[in-house]
Amino acid sequence: MSYLASDSTPLLSLSSATRAVNKKTLLSLTIAAVFSSTILSTSALAAETDELNDAVAEQQAMPNAVLDTIVIRAAWDELEQAAGLSVISEEAIEKASISNDIAEIVRKMPGVNLSGSSTSGQRGNQRQIDLRGMGPNNTLILIDGRPVTSRNAVRPGRASEQDTRGDSQWVPPSAIERIEVLRGPAAARYGSGSMGGVVNIITKAPTKKEFSVTGHYESPESDLEGKDWRTNINMAGSLSDKLSFRTTLGYHDSEGDDPYINAEDAQIVDGRDGPTASIAAGVEGVENIDVRQLFEYAMDAMNTVGVEINYSTQDNRWAGDSQFQNVNEDLVTTLAGDTTNKMRRYGAAITHRGDYDNTRSNSYLEYSRTNNERLAEGTAGGGEGQIKPPAAGEDYQWNEATYDTLNAKSEWDIFYDRHTLTAGTELRGEKLTNPVVADLTFADGFDFGDVETDPAKRDPKSDAYLLGVYLEDNYQITPEWYITPGLRYDYHSEAGSNWSPSINTTWDFSPNWSVKTGVSRAFKAPDLYLLDPNYIYYTKGNGCPSWVPEDQRGCQVLGNSELEHETSWNKELTFTYDDGTGLNAGLTYYHNAYDNRIGAGIDRVAVDNATNRSIFQWENQGEAIIEGLEGFVKVPVTDALSWYTNITGNLRSERKDTGEALSLIPKFTVNSNVNWDITPRWNADLGVSYYGRIDAPDISVTTGDELSTLKLSRQPYALANVSTRYDLTDKITVGAGVKNVFDKQIKREGTGTNAGARTFNEPGRAYIFDVSFDF
Repeated sequence: MSYLASDSTPLLSLSSATRAVNKKTLLSLTIAAVFSSTILSTSALAAETDELNDAVAEQQAMPNAVLDTIVIRAAWDELEQAAGLSVISEEAIEKASISNDIAEIVRKMPGVNLSGSSTSGQRGNQRQIDLRGMGPNNTLILIDGRPVTSRNAVRPGRASEQDTRGDSQWVPPSAIERIEVLRGPAAARYGSGSMGGVVNIITKAPTKKEFSVTGHYESPESDLEGKDWRTNINMAGSLSDKLSFRTTLGYHDSEGDDPYINAEDAQIVDGRDGPTASIAAGVEGVENIDVRQLFEYAMDAMNTVGVEINYSTQDNRWAGDSQFQNVNEDLVTTLAGDTTNKMRRYGAAITHRGDYDNTRSNSYLEYSRTNNERLAEGTAGGGEGQIKPPAAGEDYQWNEATYDTLNAKSEWDIFYDRHTLTAGTELRGEKLTNPVVADLTFADGFDFGDVETDPAKRDPKSDAYLLGVYLEDNYQITPEWYITPGLRYDYHSEAGSNWSPSINTTWDFSPNWSVKTGVSRAFKAPDLYLLDPNYIYYTKGNGCPSWVPEDQRGCQVLGNSELEHETSWNKELTFTYDDGTGLNAGLTYYHNAYDNRIGAGIDRVAVDNATNRSIFQWENQGEAIIEGLEGFVKVPVTDALSWYTNITGNLRSERKDTGEALSLIPKFTVNSNVNWDITPRWNADLGVSYYGRIDAPDISVTTGDELSTLKLSRQPYALANVSTRYDLTDKITVGAGVKNVFDKQIKREGTGTNAGARTFNEPGRAYIFDVSFDF
């Protein structure tokens, strides 16, 4: 059943109509809407001062402005009951002077690190948000409560590695009101993909008048590292007594590293042609363009509707990276600094918020499309993941994968007596057009599962839908004791049913002390690439287990339509202290039991007798255990000086079948920050992050064999940042700072398991400059 293509209901036919709008038309509509709103907003902002003040006062008194405050406050109160919550404020984002990717500040929260999508190290510099060591693919990214899954447009390799930056840089930092990082059992309510936790990016409300221009420039001290700059324009306010708008325009450009930045640290490894230096590429650059347009209309005191369209791009600046090969000198000479991968994300959403007697609601319908266009890469053997050189006299070839999603959700909070009952239903539909359908031919008569043996008949399209319903009751048993039981049911069109029960409780057992505990079952549905039997990975040497006979070492890994959900039981216990004057601290123990983890199989399921190739499949594998500690303390040293520190200890991360860790993350991480308001206009910020030892893998994630490589662990290191901001006037703010003050450069020493855990770069010292104009 093709869910996104169906037009059996008005809801689904809206998707069909939306998908019929081609790329140029959608971009034209986006630009036209932005242009129109800019004209309207400029007219409004150019009105007489007295009239503008009256309009602002009127807007502040409007029902929808009050509703927005109520919704945010209620959501905040609800999240405060959940252990494992970090809220990053707008002010903290501004002081952090983020280049563009919010992962830069989210990584400094308790329980958070950055890691690649597997332990192979093959895409080591594509580091993404990793909550509690569960891996980036178990971190659910939301924008205004709506799931963002654009990274699913990128195909995984045999070790599950993806050439993707994740989904944490689709919104410019200056457009963000706050970021909510939710870890642990409370995250189960958010459905598929939240086993590690949830990162919810909340954009600024349109009801707050704004017209600002911000600029950021970052200059590294090393000539081998790329410069970085961005500028953003944000406009918001009232167009009438009921209609408000917000316009966001953003541009960001970062240069890639020199492809040979890691040459001096390259490991000498044995290759087919003898010992050679395994030179790994540095961090590639990226160009971002972001356009977001939102209109909100307060129908009455109880109902607010919104319409939003957005368009974002991520074009890389290639720095020589490939899946596991050394830097290719011929390709670098031709392509270094060029765009070899274009990600385009288009979206449109309709939202509704309601506030009634003892009831509150939040609903949306959103369509998005992600186009993943990249220079054609090798899909088999030694050339896997390497850009294909063109034939003589021809140009490089491009492949394009298209990933469509249709998401709908309606959530209702009902208040009665000492209960807050939350009921919701969620629908996620997805459709993938995958140009990389293997052209491998199977023997006549070969019959295995749903595999189409004739390449000409393989369908590049696949789809699935997920329907979820949930119910949760936040019950105040006494003024000091809350308990929140919940139950979620999901049905996936391919992987079947899943139940997610949860229970969380909070007890304030003294005026200053509280204890929170919770347990839940969370899940992640298999992605479309892995479910598609026509997604065929072919390898020979590195991808075949050692036990496969030499004459059968043409190994194929097939998609598997019978995959089941990945699941985990998440438990945690938290003690917190708050003296009411700003001094607070907490300690959390968490334990995650991870089951049905999906990976490329290492047990042969068939042999193609004509070619003698060994056949493997993606499969649900065994259990894993993750447990750790999170602690924090915040101290108001004076009215103007505060100190905050958190620590994350990775006590255990172990696959039961191999004993290997799930993610290449430090044994422990410490983030410490001192913030000083020197004067009402002048602020200074000092932050230090300490990363403990990262152990190298002992077992190959692709073959299950014991590694015979160097098994190099990453030794502990620390990074320090200092910055300052000064309000020149009420409208102009300037800032400056130094990242990595002590110039502790971390170099990538290899392209895969030959470098153990030394598979990523940390940039050296860089100087930052910021300016903000608020008109």
